[in-house]
Formats: sequence, C-alpha cells, structure tokens
Amino acid sequence: MTRWYSWLREQSGPEKFRLYSRLMLHGGIVGVVVAMSLVGGWIGQTVVLVVAGLAAAGAVEAQPELSSWPNTSYRRWASPVGAVVLTGVWLVSAFAFRSGTDEMVVDRARITGIFAALLAALSIIAFAQRKWWIILGVGTATGLVFSSSPEEALLTSVMVVLAGSLLIVTTMVTMWGPRIIDDLEHARELEADLQVAEERLRFARDLHDVVGRSFSAIAVKSDLAAALSRSGAVDRAAVEMDEVKSLAVQSMGEMRTLVRGYRDIGLDREVAGARSLLLAAGCRLVVEGDPDAVPARFHEVAAWVVREGTTNIVRHSSATLATLTLRGTGMTLRNNGVSGEPGGGSGLRGLTDRLTAVGATLDTTAYDDKFSLDIRWEAT
Repeated sequence: MTRWYSWLREQSGPEKFRLYSRLMLHGGIVGVVVAMSLVGGWIGQTVVLVVAGLAAAGAVEAQPELSSWPNTSYRRWASPVGAVVLTGVWLVSAFAFRSGTDEMVVDRARITGIFAALLAALSIIAFAQRKWWIILGVGTATGLVFSSSPEEALLTSVMVVLAGSLLIVTTMVTMWGPRIIDDLEHARELEADLQVAEERLRFARDLHDVVGRSFSAIAVKSDLAAALSRSGAVDRAAVEMDEVKSLAVQSMGEMRTLVRGYRDIGLDREVAGARSLLLAAGCRLVVEGDPDAVPARFHEVAAWVVREGTTNIVRHSSATLATLTLRGTGMTLRNNGVSGEPGGGSGLRGLTDRLTAVGATLDTTAYDDKFSLDIRWEAT
C-alpha cells in the first residue's frame, strides 16, 4: 500500500487527473457489468458479460489521452479487438434470441445483446467520428433483432439509443477534462519556452550594448595610439594605450556584472564615457541640459541610449560634432557625418524594447548628413 501511495504522489497533476478519468470510465463499465449480471443471474451469462467488459476496458485503455501503456502497438490492436469481441457477443446473443425456445434463454440473450450494444457505445462508439449516426444504427438494429413485436422493437430501439447516447455523453465529458489539462500543460510549456527565449534575447541585447561600445572605443583608441606612435608622439600614444587597458578591464567587469544578472550603469558615467570616446574618434560632444533633469526612473534607460547612440556614431558615421540634449520630458542625440540611409540594426531594436518597457518612445530622423535620436519619456 505504501508503494502505491508513493507512486501516486510522484505523478504529476495531469497524470493524476488522467488516472481519475480512466477510473471513472472503468467504473462505468464495471457498473454496467454488475447490473446486467444481477439481472441475468446465470453463471454462463456472467462469464460472457465479464469478457465483454474486459474487451471494453481494453478499448478504453487504447485511447492515447488515457492510456498509460508505453507500447503503441497495443493501442493499434486493442480497439479493433474490443470491437470484434463486443460485435461477436452481440451476434451470438442475437442468434440465441432468434433460435432459442426456452423463455429464460431468450431473455438472457436479449439482456446480453443490449448490454453489448451499451458497452460498445461507452468504449468504442464514443471515440468514433460519426458517433451519433452509429449509435442510432446500433440502437435500431438492436431493437429490431431483440424484439418480438413492432411495439417492443420501437421501445427497445429508443431505450438503447437514449441509454447509449447518455453513455457517449458521459465518455465525452470524461475525456474533455484530460484534453483541457493537456492543452493547459502544453500552454505552460510554451510559456516557459517563450520566457527562456525572451531571456536569451534580453541577454543578447545587453551583451551587445555592453560589449559594443567598449570594443568600439578600444578599436578607435588603438588606431589613435598607432597613429600617434608613427608621428612620434610616444607619450600621448602611451596614454591612449593605458586607456585601452582601462577600457578592457572595465569591459570585463561589466561582462561579469551582466552574467550575474545585474546592471550597473549610470547616466553621468555614460555621458563622460561618450565624451571621451567621441573625442578619441575626432568628434566633439556638446551636452545641453543636465543628467539630473532626467526623471530618476528613466536614468538607466537614458544611460543605455547614450551608450548605444555613441557606439552607432563611432561605427556608422564620420561625425565631427554630436549634441546630447537632456530634458525632463525626453532626450535627443544628434550627429553629423552620416553617409547613406541609416539602418535599423539590433542596437536600435534593443533600445526600442528597453524604452517601450518603461513607457517611452524612440523616433529616428535622418536629413542631409545628419541623424537624430529623439526620445520621449512618457508615451503619448
């Protein structure tokens, strides 16, 4: 008993509900077998009823929504075998009813035939595509075969059709639960997969934003140091290389912070970093306004805008002048030196996602050789 209890506790919620549904259907089959056996009262008839009940139970177990059997070959032959056994019981009962002379044998044959039709409705017909037409045909045939008069045939047909329809509805309602549970479980798995995919996209976006500016700065400052070294300004070249080293160390620190799941980014520091990076690239940055003018809850996303916007200026333009405007209602980053039509890369898409998450909007404008990022904190 303890082993079965432990096994039951290890099952998931959907598996427990599926087990409950199977027990409900098998309980219905057992109930019909017991009721018909009590009505019949003959040991031979009871054996036939039990065989038919086992065939019906096997057909129920063959249904994929209910079966706990890992062997799929069992499912392929269980339903046909169950249908053949129930049909055989029905035909034998029909032969005994039509050829029998003993009134008791005729009555038992009639009970057994009706029982086989009802069991078929519960375990076979309920899972068929045209179930209502089939139960109508089976009920009509049962009434015609197991009756001695037109009135009795009509009454038996109506009884079998109604009882069979009730059993079909019972099976459908019982099966509805496991199907809903399976759909919910599938939806839960899809939600988990979407959350994983969303987290991967977030991490890729953060990685792009963190590493992109640092690599751009390292590349620019390395080129500058090489040019200074070739021109004989060794001391200035050494200073630039020291900054390259500092940037590399800082980038590694930011990577570790990112991997730990934290974001350590400040607007003041990003503005200072942008000024240094653009200066090394030959671009002067003019800052209008003050970082304190930006609402506190938008400081982080504003810092990401400065970082990504600066990276794009270095990568995609030959700018000599950039202007960063910070306001209480938004911010703007403009630059010159743009050639061609700016593209919508992953950096801008990442910025759009960040801004949308905090209720802000991003607009880009390109005119002549200028490009502008315009952000409004409150979406209106």
